[in-house]
Amino acid sequence: MLESILKRVEYTREKMIQSATENGVSNQETIRLSEELDQLLNEFQYLDNCDTIEAKID
Repeated sequence: MLESILKRVEYTREKMIQSATENGVSNQETIRLSEELDQLLNEFQYLDNCDTIEAKID
């Protein structure tokens, strides 16, 4: 699951950088991708923390 999210993070990050380069950092598409990247990173961090807690319990 974490690897899947990491792949999506990398893909979205690359698209965001491309959008920022081509359209600028204030462009709506760049901002949308940035927000999507934030959400993916939050999801990754949450799941990673859950795995850490489960490992401590076991």
